[in-house]
Amino acid sequence: QVQLVESGGGLVQAGGSLRLSCAASGGTFSRYRMGWFRQAPGKEREFVAAVIWDDGRTLYSDSVKGRFDVSRDNAKNTVYLQMNTLKPEDTAVYYCAARLGGNSWTRGYDYWGQGTQVTVSS
Repeated sequence: QVQLVESGGGLVQAGGSLRLSCAASGGTFSRYRMGWFRQAPGKEREFVAAVIWDDGRTLYSDSVKGRFDVSRDNAKNTVYLQMNTLKPEDTAVYYCAARLGGNSWTRGYDYWGQGTQVTVSS
C-alpha cells in the first residue's frame, strides 16, 4: 500500500521560502511520476509541479515556474518542493501525489497524501 506523507508547511511572509517534503513508502518509486498539487479555499485543485522519479525530468505550472523547484532523493524515498519568492496567492493546501506509468503530468494520479497548509502573508 503506497503511502505519502507531506510535511514542511507553515506561515511565511511574502518573498520568503519554504521546503515541502513528501515521504513515500509501500512502492517501487523508480517507476512513478510524483506530483505536487494545491488547493486554495473556494478553488479547484491545481497542478503545481511533477518529477519523474527514474530520470528526474520535471514540469512546472506557469504560475510557479522559476520560483519553485521539485526534486527527489532516491535514498530517502522523498520528494521535495522548494518554494521561493512566495506570494500571497500561493496560499493553499499542498498535496503530494504519485502516479504509476502513463503519460500525463497533470492528471490520473493514483495516490495522494493528506496535505500540508502553506500560508503566505502580505
